Amino acid sequence: MRTRARCCTSAFRTGKANTQRGVIRFVDELVARVRAAGATGEILLRADSGFHNKALRVRLAAKGVVYSIGARVTKRIEAQISEIADDAWQTLTDYPATGVAQIAETVLDGERLIVRRVRPLGSDAQGKLFETWQHHALISNRTDALALIEAEHRAHAVVELAIRDVKDQALAHFPSGDFPANAAWTVIACLAHDLLRWTELLGLPASTPRRARTHRRRLLELPGRLTRHARTTTLHLPARWPWQTDYIAALTAIRALPALT
Repeated sequence: MRTRARCCTSAFRTGKANTQRGVIRFVDELVARVRAAGATGEILLRADSGFHNKALRVRLAAKGVVYSIGARVTKRIEAQISEIADDAWQTLTDYPATGVAQIAETVLDGERLIVRRVRPLGSDAQGKLFETWQHHALISNRTDALALIEAEHRAHAVVELAIRDVKDQALAHFPSGDFPANAAWTVIACLAHDLLRWTELLGLPASTPRRARTHRRRLLELPGRLTRHARTTTLHLPARWPWQTDYIAALTAIRALPALT
């Protein structure tokens, strides 16, 4: 069984800190935590370029962890990319219609260097004098097929959307000058975000995923009032409230969930 560790755990560092400061200790603790939680199979770690560190990759390999880690496109990596033959690029069929994307691989220091190149199309390409490729690279010790590694690594970026939403909510008032308070506030912020997303998934399962601020405005910030009469609580909402359909549908679906036994 493969366990996917997405590296979405937070670690606080005092003062101004380089992105890579403490990453080895962070990953050591993360792997130990995953094992302590009962994971016995292979661990797959996917991370962005903030974890692009050779010493870290050596440590992961020694622990038997497979990984795909984003790599900054330096001059050295650019030189490797330029040597990839034109016929080695494979076009991605699952990429959004806003652009065309191709993938290929080469070797860097004995490891697989997987590259995705993207060219915007339509309105996203306006204002560009020349059609150029944007390159995104990752290093991996996985032996799986190229397309699978690239697709699974690209999918890990969904955590960035969660980070964006949390920053747009509780973490907008962050940080304070008290280190333990920051830690407690982060836990509370993540719990609140999870509750909002579960409300969306359970209450409106067929809806299009939206930003957290949209669901907060439509489901939580209610322009109404509660009254109680004859042991009955009534929620009064404006007659022309534009999101009453979604709210009532979500409330009905959540109320219909079976109670825990």
